[in-house]
Amino acid sequence: MEQNSSHSTRIPKSGSISFGRSKANCLIRSISVHGAALDIAGNEKIPDEFALTVIPDGDPRRCSVVWRKEKRIAVAFY
Repeated sequence: MEQNSSHSTRIPKSGSISFGRSKANCLIRSISVHGAALDIAGNEKIPDEFALTVIPDGDPRRCSVVWRKEKRIAVAFY
């Protein structure tokens, strides 16, 4: 049975958000080829565009914020 690549993986993973010279840790709640849902650690001010890296083995992916709700944000990859 063929799987659709647009489905998201809902296994929490560690992530790193980088923007300018700053970095912030996050928990990736779900991720797909199109975007991800992230839980932000602490009171970090996260910009509307940044690079997301899945730790330990991911390459940085450029993304933009689609929505924000308390400590969770959703992003789209580009």
